[in-house]
Amino acid sequence: MKKTLIALGLGVATVFSTTALADDYVIDTNGAHASINFKVPHLGYSFIKGRFNDFSGNFSYDPSNITASNITVNIDTTSLDSNHAERDKHLRSDDFINASKYSTATFKSTTIEENSDGTLTVNGDLTLHGKTNPIAIQANFIGAGSDPWGGYRAGFEGSTRLELKDYDIAVMGASSYVDLELHVEGVRQ
Repeated sequence: MKKTLIALGLGVATVFSTTALADDYVIDTNGAHASINFKVPHLGYSFIKGRFNDFSGNFSYDPSNITASNITVNIDTTSLDSNHAERDKHLRSDDFINASKYSTATFKSTTIEENSDGTLTVNGDLTLHGKTNPIAIQANFIGAGSDPWGGYRAGFEGSTRLELKDYDIAVMGASSYVDLELHVEGVRQ
């Protein structure tokens, strides 16, 4: 009986020790080490660029088991900033993202896959303007290591294209989509 309990205990210990656990990180938005940027065509002649100034999130990352990783991000849509106050007021209005009604956009990953070239595909659900749709973010791992303050950080970059009609956001001329460029640096907890 004693041998059975020891064997069972060793078996459970082996399962837990061989099951890698992802490290948990909080996205570092305080030091401007992360950003959510956008680029939208303007009348087919140029692009409007901007960002969301206020967002928060966290992620779990396990480099030895990418599929155990995940990310969640909450974006304050009222913080949209294209460096032009009147345009920002219009973009936040119910003509476009209706930030007064839909003040938060969220992204929650459903799967993260490592591609043959070492890049990542982060699949998940984006809720924006009251609509939730699946999206895929093409991402790259930038690096990880100790910081000067005694912490440990990991960083990624990614991009995706959103079709505005998928979120019931008005389309003006050639402005049928928005490209997002994401920079995420997290501090391990």
